[in-house]
Amino acid sequence: MARRAPLSVACGTVLSMMAIRIQTERGESYERPALGMLSQLAGRIGGDEDRFLVVERIPSDPDVYIQVWHAEGGDYQLEHRAGAPERHFRTDLATSAEVVEVMARWVRQEKGWDFGPAWERLDFPAEEVPPLAPEVERELTGLVREWLVCGYDGRATLAENAEHVLREGDERPVSRAQAEHLVDRLWRERVAEQAGWEGETDPERLARAFAALDASGITARENFFCCRTCGVSAIREAGAPDARGFVFFHAQCVEGAAGGGDLYLLHGAFGRGDEHGARVGREVAAALDAVGLAWTWDGTAHDAIRVTGMDWRKRLAG
Repeated sequence: MARRAPLSVACGTVLSMMAIRIQTERGESYERPALGMLSQLAGRIGGDEDRFLVVERIPSDPDVYIQVWHAEGGDYQLEHRAGAPERHFRTDLATSAEVVEVMARWVRQEKGWDFGPAWERLDFPAEEVPPLAPEVERELTGLVREWLVCGYDGRATLAENAEHVLREGDERPVSRAQAEHLVDRLWRERVAEQAGWEGETDPERLARAFAALDASGITARENFFCCRTCGVSAIREAGAPDARGFVFFHAQCVEGAAGGGDLYLLHGAFGRGDEHGARVGREVAAALDAVGLAWTWDGTAHDAIRVTGMDWRKRLAG
């Protein structure tokens, strides 16, 4: 059986232009929080192992962020970087309220957000990164661009993969600094490309369907492990103990969809027979219908549901 997506689908939630991530010295990370959380965290810092927080946009740019440091009894040291190490500035403020006011204007990208405080430019020595061998750069550039199209890995993971992917024995043609330099360049290229995307993309529709399934008692996971075998072995522990079934796709499925093919969704029931597995499949298909994604499936527990005709534009979020 197969279904076609309706010609007109109501657009879902569009990514906010003010999307941010807040990270603290404690290792906490808050993604797309309310601005009230920023005020709470800035007012809290000052104690041992809780002296700073960093705010970056989503998707992140390694050279665009704002951060604050505060030790008990001292001023708040507020810094921001505006696109390059040579555009890194600092000011000292007396209260957390002043810090939050400036940070909030930065988050909202207000014109003239930095007017008021007396900013001092800080000098950061430029790190010289030796160029890659041309043949290595060509091969690695192609690989990183493929990973970026898949869209699930952040910059740190991409850099680690780029450092190791071409290793052969003791031969290491890519250093960590070279990997990070290349990933950052291609990351910015992809972010600029996705800035022209409008509305909800197919991967975002899929994420809505998976969120609804997960809330209904079916463990639903995206980009789950490297392959079918690993995913099936781990999915039972990935969700609620009382989940009645599962659906997931793994990294190889993502690569296929990003390359223009169908996205294979693996599904089933936990500890039950084929009819229960088919019932889970029908719920998955209904969830895809609800977000306007087309699919094909033979209706049995043993056949993967294939999401067809996807325009794989996965926004970066790292």
